[in-house]
This record gives sequence, C-alpha cells and structure tokens, in this order.
Amino acid sequence: MAALTSPQATFLWRVMISVPQNAVTAFEEMLEAHCMAISSFKDNGEWRVEGFTDAEPDEQAFLGRIARTAEKAGCETPGASFQLVPPRDWVADNFADFPPLSLGRYFIHGTHFEGAPPAGQIAIKLDAGAAFGSGEHASTASCLLMLDELSKHRKFLKPLDMGSGSGILTLAMAKTWRTRVVSIDIDDEATTVTARNARKNHLGPLVRARCGPGYQTPGVVENGPYDLIVANILARPLIRMAGDLAANLLPGGICVLSGLLERDGQKVIHAHRQHGLRLIRTRTSNGWITIMMKR
Repeated sequence: MAALTSPQATFLWRVMISVPQNAVTAFEEMLEAHCMAISSFKDNGEWRVEGFTDAEPDEQAFLGRIARTAEKAGCETPGASFQLVPPRDWVADNFADFPPLSLGRYFIHGTHFEGAPPAGQIAIKLDAGAAFGSGEHASTASCLLMLDELSKHRKFLKPLDMGSGSGILTLAMAKTWRTRVVSIDIDDEATTVTARNARKNHLGPLVRARCGPGYQTPGVVENGPYDLIVANILARPLIRMAGDLAANLLPGGICVLSGLLERDGQKVIHAHRQHGLRLIRTRTSNGWITIMMKR
C-alpha cells in the first residue's frame, strides 16, 4: 500500500466522520484529496471514515466539504470530529508491534530480531520505520502468499513494485528470483526506506528504488515492459492507473493488485479487463481482497 510518512515523534491530526454504508466511498474520496492517509471501518454497527494530516485542519472548510459530499451522496450531513493525535515514536512502536512472521516461504522479521530464520524459508529483514508495510496487514500478507504461489511454477525476470512502502514486496521478488526489481513510490521517505532495507538484505544492486508519480516516474517506461507488476496501493489509484499498468505489462505478464476492500474488487477487475487483462484468481482476508490478473 502506498507509503504513509510518519516521522519519529510527530503530531498528526485525525478527521473522523460517521457515515452510512452507501456513502463510505464518497467520503473516502473527499478525504483522500486533503489527507495523507485514510481508513474506513465498521464500528459498533456504524461506518467510520478517518483521514490523517500533519497540518492542523481548517475545520470550517472541512465541514463545508462534508456537507457538499453528503448532498452528492444523498444522505444527511454527518457530524465530524477533529483530534490531535499525541506524538509517538513510530519506529519504536513498529518494532514493539512487529514480531517475526511466516507467510508461505517468506520469514519476515525486524532488524531487532536476533534468532535464526526457519530452515528452508526466505528471510527478509525489515526496518519498516516510517513507511507502510511489515507484512502483518492482510493486503501485504496476501501479496506475499501470491508471490509464493507464483514462484512454484514461474520465473520472472523483470518485476515492478508500484507503491513500494517499506519495500517488503520488492525484497521478496528480488530474493525469490534473484533479479533486478524496479521499485516506485510517490513518497520519498518510502523510497529511502526501501533502499535501506535492500542494503540490509544484501540486495542493493538488485533494487532500483525511485520516487515519482506512478508510471510517469523517470525510469519506469525505460526499464519496462515488465513480466510481473505488483501494485499494493488503493482501489481508486489502481483504477486510474489500469491503462498505464497494461501498457507496461508484457503479453503473458502477471499483475497482483491489492490494498483494496472486497467491495471494490469488481470495480478494479473491470477497469483492468477494459485494457485486455483477464482474471486468474483472488484472495480475500479480513475484508480485503487481492487480485491476480494476466495480460
């Protein structure tokens, strides 16, 4: 999933809105345009949409956006709350909450882990730091399991990781197929973390981490087309980039799409079918869906 920059010991503001289920997508889209990260979940029978920003929100401006979004969605204007999230040491918390994890043939562990990886597993040392992605989230875990499945019957030579976060999927592909991986994220902190994690795993020469706007990032087209593209982002960016993905995927190439809720799965599949891809399989976990398609 796209990176969320959370510098060590920083303040964040949270915008919280309780909305009817049929209006969740509309409010997600509204918050996505003004926040650095969003989430939505069901809480005691109600749907809650949250956005996080590192700048104090203009409450009156947000209330106006909420009213206009409610009018477009055909629902009553919901109330909203604005909360300052106390500063935390995100790196320390990440380590404390990041126990070693086995997913298929992959053994994911933090740099603080001092034990021996299980025999026969591919060990990935990860300093998730300020970027999203330790393997515990259902979308990341499902991507790793799909990569494990693919590795049993296919070898890839030109993989692309679009929306690298901590670089966990980049590292998995580089270690599995011992080939160079192009790794892209819109957040420069994510590309820094990815490059650092590559060095910690002795994969520096195999990982080309770049910061930029998706497929328009310098080097993406020049190093393609690709036989495997993994994009663990969000539903709406995946839909917007479906044409670019297809243009950069070799005939017979595979894409793994993740970072989306089950309810958005068919929309993402349809968008990619419009560009000549066909569905191979899906994997669902805890309300999230991961999609494998082929050109």
